[in-house]
Amino acid sequence: MFMVLLRFSDNKAAAEQHMADHKEWIKRGVDDGVFLLVGSINPGLGGAILADGTSLEDLERRVAADPFVVESIVSSEIVEIAPWLADDRLKFLLA
Repeated sequence: MFMVLLRFSDNKAAAEQHMADHKEWIKRGVDDGVFLLVGSINPGLGGAILADGTSLEDLERRVAADPFVVESIVSSEIVEIAPWLADDRLKFLLA
């Protein structure tokens, strides 16, 4: 399991120009079953994605294809998580 952090860069002003393509990239990740949860890093610092069902190499390729990454609107960081305990509502993530 992975946490992807997408932090806005100095080029944040270009986000609106590429937002539709970025949202389509997110939708593909969800439709492919790789992105489990997508949200904002508040206050307006970027975004975060919980990803699973993929390898680190494949996720790195996927993140590199994000229009926000391509256009240097965000910098990306991928953190690998090895879950071992979860609330009952999230036990499915331990499988």
